[in-house]
Amino acid sequence: MTNESVPQPLSADELRPAVRPESLDFETTEALEPAESWLGQDRAVDAIRLATEIGHDDFNVFVMGTPGSGRRAAVRRLLEEAAAGRERPNDLVYVNNFDTPEKPTAISLPPGVADRLRRAMEELIDDLANAIPALFESEDYKTRRSAIDQEFSEGHEEAMSELFEKARERNVAIMRTPMGFSVAPARDGKVLSPEEYRQLPEDEREEIDNAIEETQQELADILGQVPDQQKEHRRRVEGLNYEMAESGVTRSIARVEAQFEEYEKVLAYLERVKRDLIENAEIFLQEQGEQNQSGFPVATSRHYQKPQFQKYTVNVLVSNDPENHDGAPVIEEDLPTLANLIGRIEYASQMGALVTNFTMIRPGALHRANGGFLVLDTRQVLTEPFAWDALKRSLRSGEITIYSPSERLSLISTVSLDPDPVALDVRVILVGERLHYYLLSAYDPDFAHHFKIAADFSDHMSVEGDAATGYARLMGGLAREAGLAPLDRGAVARMFHESMRMTGDAERLSLNVDTLSDILREAGFHGRKRGAEVIGADDIDTAMSERERRASRIRELGQEAITRDIVLIDTDGARTGQINALSVLDLGNYRFGRPSRVTARARMGAGKVVDIERETELGGPIHSKGMLILQGYLATTYATEAPMSLWASIVFEQSYGGVDGDSASAAELVALLSSLADAPLDQSFAMTGSVNQFGDVQAIGGVNEKIEGFFDICDARGLTGRQGVLIPRANVTHLALRARVAEAVEAGSFRVIPVDSVLQALSILTGEPAGTRGDDGAFPEGSLNARIEAQLQAYASARKAYGAAQAATSGGGRS
Repeated sequence: MTNESVPQPLSADELRPAVRPESLDFETTEALEPAESWLGQDRAVDAIRLATEIGHDDFNVFVMGTPGSGRRAAVRRLLEEAAAGRERPNDLVYVNNFDTPEKPTAISLPPGVADRLRRAMEELIDDLANAIPALFESEDYKTRRSAIDQEFSEGHEEAMSELFEKARERNVAIMRTPMGFSVAPARDGKVLSPEEYRQLPEDEREEIDNAIEETQQELADILGQVPDQQKEHRRRVEGLNYEMAESGVTRSIARVEAQFEEYEKVLAYLERVKRDLIENAEIFLQEQGEQNQSGFPVATSRHYQKPQFQKYTVNVLVSNDPENHDGAPVIEEDLPTLANLIGRIEYASQMGALVTNFTMIRPGALHRANGGFLVLDTRQVLTEPFAWDALKRSLRSGEITIYSPSERLSLISTVSLDPDPVALDVRVILVGERLHYYLLSAYDPDFAHHFKIAADFSDHMSVEGDAATGYARLMGGLAREAGLAPLDRGAVARMFHESMRMTGDAERLSLNVDTLSDILREAGFHGRKRGAEVIGADDIDTAMSERERRASRIRELGQEAITRDIVLIDTDGARTGQINALSVLDLGNYRFGRPSRVTARARMGAGKVVDIERETELGGPIHSKGMLILQGYLATTYATEAPMSLWASIVFEQSYGGVDGDSASAAELVALLSSLADAPLDQSFAMTGSVNQFGDVQAIGGVNEKIEGFFDICDARGLTGRQGVLIPRANVTHLALRARVAEAVEAGSFRVIPVDSVLQALSILTGEPAGTRGDDGAFPEGSLNARIEAQLQAYASARKAYGAAQAATSGGGRS
């Protein structure tokens, strides 16, 4: 197409998608089968299935896509399917380490065995709590204990009796006093008084003194043997106690060992429990006072709950029912804090101090998901302190190590635990947005090693082939999941249109199932309200108009400001250097278009085009780039034999916020060319599109909202039949306009005209031919381009003359 050709307005049919109700081969979606698999997401689904089936442990997957694309539902369904074909993972318990209690022992057991072991240990303690006291109260024990006591007593008494007899023969008396034994002289069995003792002959007194000394020595020898005899007595009693405890404990624990004879780690643990029980059998003999408050017989008391038996408890962290045939676990952790991820150690306050033990170890999501799948939200993991680091550490080491932030930062000083790490076998699925994936890939060197698979959920699908049928089945499936009435053909056709508007492309259908489901549920509400058995096209239209009405307060205020001439926008007449540009505002989940007045002024200068938005720091980098492209087009298209000698300014009038994007660069260039050619522009039009250095008009985003934004202003002021919008021809395939615009176009009240170049747009807006260079290199006389070039040449000549005059004046002054 040449610059002289005049583009024609689009027909009403070209403004709306071509999916019509009569083209659908069903009456309602009730007749359609549910959509197979995940429509349009084959790439992502295959990636997730690869992650679930490949055996290597570092093929974790990052699932990315736009929120609402059904990522989580798809992940959940696919993981459940994969998990169903796997075996149930092992149980996990922590038990007391009797040698080093601060390092509890982890034991992995087949599914269902953990609870059996816990119950067996509880029954063992309950049995021993009754059996041990009974053993020590038995006749056998009393007889053997009495024999030991009697043997010790008789040996001591016999030695003392012999000494007493010898003392009598020596005329010495041994007396018991409160202070111990006392030895005194005696005669005929009677203790002599001091006076009587002094009256004895000297040789007799000497004999008695010798006898007393000898008796005292023998008494001391006998009494000196008592501690050793008592020690031997205690040793024999302890031996008896050990023997009795061993017999009771061995019998009871043998029954437990028989239940777990195929598990070596359990047998090793039970052996250590047996030794500790035998060595500490006295804990079963402690008086319990009046602690049996339940009213049940003592034999049914839960002795294992008593504090002294806590070290024999089995702390079950993970238990998997072998009768449950769901397969491997699929765990979704919504709050992946460090503790919720790797587990935690709880503390209790006792006497003002924090204490803990192995029974206070709690599992994390990695423990529960071990042997299966763990689904995490990327944003949540990254924002929780230490969680991302802990996840990578666990994946790298292949172990789950429990620790707390306070320990890592040395914030508390108290006795803690160092539990055995647990072997990790889990597939981690991170669900996030594309930005998360690219940022982690760029800034975390460990990310690519741990997450080798990317499952990218598409935002849209093509309408080609049998997509219409599949998409209709998707609509029917969403309605069924929400408990709604089926959709008729008209409603499905309307949903196609809304889906295309969501993508901004008439050849693409949105896969944002959350938004589609929201529309259907609201339409279903309106359908039920009018008593319909199916959801119709009118229900979809009502739902969309109500959604727009709820969110359009800001849009209406902007339109009101224009219609009241507070914000100046012309929709008729003509004016030089002034054009209506179009922009899009995104507010939450609602976007709308609005016109903005762009003006351009030019004069002789040094070849500078001033972007007022950039000069005031209101223009963004993309807008500034568009302005520089505009200058490049101008400098290389006109008066190339002379230096650029203009000064021009371009501005968005009444714009008080930031401006970014290049979708107005074509309109800005047209306004500047209008100013240079002194050619008024038709204000009945608005224009959108970016421009390149060759003057081609390029596609932009939000074309539907931009057209509708200008149309609503024109409609509010009254449609004249001249009004319309110029759009890039590349955007024609993106058109999915509201019915009100298409109806106005069909009635000839409004126009949408696609253009390929800036010169085409200039010709339409001025009503004059732009002109193309002839063989002689000149533009046709009187054409817009000829006038623009002439003006630029005039600026260059004026600048040259001005420079010469300045030089002459300066030279005359020096002479």
